[in-house]
Amino acid sequence: MAYNNGQTVTLNGPDGHEIRVRLEVNSKARRLILRLDERKREAVAIAPSRRQIKDAAAFAAERIDWISTRLQHLPDVVSFEEGSVISFRGMPCRLTAQGEGRVARMVLGQPNTLCAPGDPETLHLRTTRYLRKQARADITRAVKRHSARLGVTYKDISVKDTRSRWGSCTADGKLSFSWRLVMAPPAVLDYVAAHECAHLLEMNHSPRFWAHVATCCSDWKHHRTWLREHGASLQAAGT
Repeated sequence: MAYNNGQTVTLNGPDGHEIRVRLEVNSKARRLILRLDERKREAVAIAPSRRQIKDAAAFAAERIDWISTRLQHLPDVVSFEEGSVISFRGMPCRLTAQGEGRVARMVLGQPNTLCAPGDPETLHLRTTRYLRKQARADITRAVKRHSARLGVTYKDISVKDTRSRWGSCTADGKLSFSWRLVMAPPAVLDYVAAHECAHLLEMNHSPRFWAHVATCCSDWKHHRTWLREHGASLQAAGT
């Protein structure tokens, strides 16, 4: 069977149910890689080259039990719709399309409520827009603080909806972050900002790099663990 980059194949799970696996080629990969796309709820098998796509498919088939177990343990999807409760800066937040005016605003309470007046059918768009705006503000403040402490200069900050990385840094100083970090506790967002600012000094994960991170965020290990344990919940929101 011929396989193509971007193709999705269906494999039989251990209990007979079908499991979707997307095949991708990434020239930066040094070996066959298997990961989960939490939002699409499917596995991704990555090959270093086109000629190894078939090997990536076989690699996934050999680890179908692992894929099945991981998929079953993914958190439930929380849609951005009327009455849904999401996390905002680590605290519960209820969503509603009710309210006056046209500007989305946060109303404090138990829990807090994000009022985004308008058509309930497009509440998810207004919610996402609000979260992205708040994420950019929080991330920008954190980056400015950490870059000043480390004595580095960044070129640009972008906020995206990434699946595999919470943040990234290019060699020319461009920083990129997932807007979903605004749903995490503020200290977690702050850690990711410190992490990417440290890359402006060390484009690696050497002991020197982690020393720079610790200069900005002494409890970074705790926050990294939080992301590993709860990151899938952030990815499952608003999908």
